[in-house]
Amino acid sequence: MRWPKGLTGLCYGGDYNPEQWPAEVWPADVELMRRARVNLVTVGVFAWSRLEPQPGRYDFDWLDRVLDLLYDGGIRVALATPTASPPPWFSLRHPDALPVTADGTRLSHGSRDTYCASAPAYRAAARGIAGALADRYRDHPALALWHVHNEYGTTCHCEHVAVAFRAWLRARYGDLDRLAEAWTGSFWSQHYSDWEQIRPPRATRYLGNPGHLLDFRRFVSDELLGAYVEQRDLLRAATPDVPVTTNHVLGGWVPVDHARWAAEVDLVAIDHYPAEAGPGAEEQTALAADLARSWARRGERLRRTARAGQVGATGDIGLAGQGGRGGAVEPAGVDGSGGPAWLLMESAPNLILTPGRMHAKEPGRMIRHSLAHVARGSRGAMFFQWRASRGGAEVFHSALVPHAGPDSRAFREAVSLGRVLDRLAEVDAGTVRAPVAIAWDAASRWALQSTVLPSGQLDYLAEVSAAHRALSRAGHTVDFVAEDDDLLGYALLVLPALYLLPDRYAARIHDYVAAGGHLLVSYFSGIADEHARVRTGGYPGALREVLGVRVEEFHPLDPATRLPLSDGTTGRLWAETVRLTGATPSVSYAGGLLDGEPALTRHDHGDGVAWYLSTRLDVDAYRDLLARVAEAAGAAPTCPTAPAGVEAVRRGTAERSWLFLLNHSAEAQTVPVCGVDLLTGDYADPVRLPAGGCAVLRETADADPGRRSDA
Repeated sequence: MRWPKGLTGLCYGGDYNPEQWPAEVWPADVELMRRARVNLVTVGVFAWSRLEPQPGRYDFDWLDRVLDLLYDGGIRVALATPTASPPPWFSLRHPDALPVTADGTRLSHGSRDTYCASAPAYRAAARGIAGALADRYRDHPALALWHVHNEYGTTCHCEHVAVAFRAWLRARYGDLDRLAEAWTGSFWSQHYSDWEQIRPPRATRYLGNPGHLLDFRRFVSDELLGAYVEQRDLLRAATPDVPVTTNHVLGGWVPVDHARWAAEVDLVAIDHYPAEAGPGAEEQTALAADLARSWARRGERLRRTARAGQVGATGDIGLAGQGGRGGAVEPAGVDGSGGPAWLLMESAPNLILTPGRMHAKEPGRMIRHSLAHVARGSRGAMFFQWRASRGGAEVFHSALVPHAGPDSRAFREAVSLGRVLDRLAEVDAGTVRAPVAIAWDAASRWALQSTVLPSGQLDYLAEVSAAHRALSRAGHTVDFVAEDDDLLGYALLVLPALYLLPDRYAARIHDYVAAGGHLLVSYFSGIADEHARVRTGGYPGALREVLGVRVEEFHPLDPATRLPLSDGTTGRLWAETVRLTGATPSVSYAGGLLDGEPALTRHDHGDGVAWYLSTRLDVDAYRDLLARVAEAAGAAPTCPTAPAGVEAVRRGTAERSWLFLLNHSAEAQTVPVCGVDLLTGDYADPVRLPAGGCAVLRETADADPGRRSDA
């Protein structure tokens, strides 16, 4: 992992769009940034039409002045390539580079992301503006980080995509017979006799081919990664001492496999915008941060493996049409802090953007959300955006300087957050260690968006979120693992709706349990192979032996239905006819068609234990179950004495640890732990948190009551 050049400590700032404002405002912005202790801003994300107003004619004078002002003010720059928003002249000159939807409609210019990543003209223009920026600013002292593009996620179904998709399929399968086998081409007469017959999945008469749809999603992720790598390699060649990244956006619609991309960025960066106004916002924040940290850890491992010459940086399937594997070589400037680390690149300071309305964050919530990210490894907190826009599509988006100006609660909290992050610089050395892990698989997420499943209620992100929420409420910090990540270091592994399970992954899970690991598998896991072909012989396919069960039938439930269980809890959304083939029942269905049939089973396998849950439990019941299973596995909560509503996360080194305590409840809470609170400088024993309050304890042996920190 590499860190922005010239910066130490935690990053603080966000997107700065000076092109939206008269030049007279810029010096005032810099002065306000200094007041808030901002040290890093992203510049130029959507400025392509200002930077290149006509093809090949660049206007950098305004950007020169902005970067000079920022540097003179002690503020470093994440300089963006503006390729997420092509200028009007490009779309008019290259209408074939506008995206086409699945129903064949070509979209028009007028928003951001109106491009096709497979269009040669777009790729050339993107390389052109990226190269021009690299040539201009390679030696500018403000340059700390390259920020490529913005939130890769645009999907297209045009003829350019068809050509690239066919090349990707050729590289993956080699011949049409292997493709037909993977896609079950014998069903509905879908054997292709020539590669030219294959097109991106368009709107069709009835149900699309699941294998076709799944591979297209994989292709889109790889094609976007190829577009990123082209720009990254240009920038890296010009400035080998400046790290390069892009900001990952999260959500069910995103066609990017972030775990696969992790080795190709010098720093994992995410944008996170909670979608719930209530406690769900804090749970979504924890989930996103744990995912980002896990991707960063994975990226480090893949780069180490690639340097050792074992495999390619992103696994065993290369990117079609791509030349060298730039991610296989670690450039100069490797960061030496405690890792794996990552960066919260964007978040909303004073608003929660819930569907259909904007919720104003309560006082202190911006700081609490920011600390939740830092607690889980983020090396700072960045926001969109610095100053609220006067017009445009996001005129009412959140900002550190809102429409009311600096004389506002939002800006005063921004100033307070700057002071807080300064006081927490020492925690940057700490690593987050989690005893429990959840499997994460982008392909299973995409496959469960298919229309051919037995229930429209199956939702991969919902299942992952439910497992993460339950573990978090039980007091556990969570890692996420992908198919080839190490499993043996975890006491407990949870597989929520891991629908696709290749043979090699199934074998590794078997070995994990046999070696003493504890496993909990939820329904609709291990059902199909990596091509979305169902494993016959009974569900859950590849996991029957390790779980000691054989499922004969699914019973999808109406969303309003609740099935009583023998332990007094209830199941919902899903139920199954489970036959025991070695497992013992722990909880059974009570009443109805499945009366007395197993709902939760336990199976000793080798030196480990495997549990199978065939229904969806309510939040509290799921928490209690995972708390018991984790305890039996030897995984202790981060802070067992923390009361409900207080989130506890620990970062540490071999010599020192820091305990983050975040009170998400509306009541004051007391936590019987002690240490120097970096936020106040005082020794606390016990810690008393006001409603919505936070503490960050330095847990060292020399933290005596008479000592104050230097913060």
